[in-house]
Order: sequence, then C-alpha cells, then structure tokens
Amino acid sequence: MPHNRPRSGRRNGVQVARVVEVVGIGAGDPGQVTVEAVAALRRADVVFFLDKPGQARELSDLRQLILDTHLPEGGYRVARAEDPPRRREADAYTGAVADWRSRRAEVCQQLITEHLGPDETGAFLVWGDPALYDSIIAVVEEVLARGEVDFEVRVRPGISSLSALAARHRVTFNQIAGSVQITTGRRLATGWPAQVDDVLVMLDSGNTFLRYRDEPGVTIHWGAYVGTADEILVSGPLAEVAEHIVATRERARAAKGWIMDSYLLRRQTTDPV
Repeated sequence: MPHNRPRSGRRNGVQVARVVEVVGIGAGDPGQVTVEAVAALRRADVVFFLDKPGQARELSDLRQLILDTHLPEGGYRVARAEDPPRRREADAYTGAVADWRSRRAEVCQQLITEHLGPDETGAFLVWGDPALYDSIIAVVEEVLARGEVDFEVRVRPGISSLSALAARHRVTFNQIAGSVQITTGRRLATGWPAQVDDVLVMLDSGNTFLRYRDEPGVTIHWGAYVGTADEILVSGPLAEVAEHIVATRERARAAKGWIMDSYLLRRQTTDPV
C-alpha cells in the first residue's frame, strides 16, 4: 500500500519511540544469522512468535533455538499468537493472499498493542530474507496504515533459503552471461520463462519440475529443510533424479507433517545475443 511515511523515528514532527524490527534469520542454521540481525535481536524487549498449527510448530522451536544461540542471557519476552491459515480452497489466489495478510495484520496489531510498550522494541523473526516471498513487511505496513498504533519499522536482511541452497550445492544462481529468474511452482507450470536458462523455484507443492524431465540437458539442484539438522539434498540430471526427488519429498513430508523446499532448474546456456 503506497504512502509517504518516513522511515525515521518521527511521525508528523513527533518522536516515536516504539520500534518494530523485521529480522531475517536465515534458513534455519543459527550460524547463518547476520551480525546485524543479532544486534537487532539483542535490542528487542519482546519477540513476536506467529505459531503454525500441528507439527509445523517445530518452526517455532527452530526460532527459539536461534534466540537461545545468540541471546543466551535472555532479557526479552516472547509474545505468541496463532498464525491464521491461508484459505487454500479459494479460487482467486491473489484475493486469498490479500485476505490472509489482512487477518495476519489483525493478529500482529493485537500483539503490538498488547505487548509492546511505548518505549520498547519488538521483533518479528522472518525465515530467510524478509524481501523474498514473505508477507510480514506488507503486514506491518498494513497495521501502520490503519492508524490505530504507531511505531518505527526497521528491516534487517537475512540469508535466503535460495542462497543457502546454492551454497550447499556449491553452484551459482546463473551461468556466464545468463539470466536467472526466481518464481513459484504455480508460475513455472505455465511454461519455462523466456530468455532464462536458470530458474529458482519456491512454493512448489505440485512437483512442477516433472513437466521438464524429458527436456534434454536440464539439471536440478533440490533441497529440503536447508540449513537445519534434517537437511536433504538431491542433485543431478533431471531425467535421472526427478522421481527420486518426488519419493524423497513425500517421505519427508509424511514423517514431519510439513516441508520447506526449493530448487534450481538449469539448462545449458544459450549464446547471448
């Protein structure tokens, strides 16, 4: 939502002492949390947890591990709320996401109002990097736009799951003189992006890479739970490893009740024009 709010600690000439930090915490490895992120967390009076239901609460346990690793002395409070589920049966994807963000904004506004004092700092912990396929920045902006509570927003970048994936496989995002596109399984299902040889794919519940296993020269670098103790990596010619990835993914999801995975699809670079 566009607006002209400054990013300083002043609103309409009045100093705002309340601060909300949006902190990227990486893909799960406490060693990949940046020095800037650790400093921000150490300034926090309260850390906000949006808990997932069921077995996915393990994600909250990983957040707590990161806090325990970098803030062993404590000194902060934890305020928790249930993360509203997205209505996945909705026909209009964009509308469903907008509805989900608004319901998350309601929850976040309540957390900030009830648990963050007028001179305190609160922190939302975001997987990977807050700028990449995460909604908390937009959610916090919606809370501000409502005008019922005021605070300064600060965003701390993190190591994305895609960066961690590429590092684990010891590859780069793109080839020499080549382009790379970050997309979703939903988008990839409509076709391989034009003039792109390397495609980084997130949010693919349908194993969309199977559509391209018969295309010559395509390789895949896939990873699940990257950066955690349960990390799984598979790499090779897509035609040879596609079914193995599908089976591995199904077993992992059945065992844990949830999965976070991504992959890089790569085909031989075409000569630049």
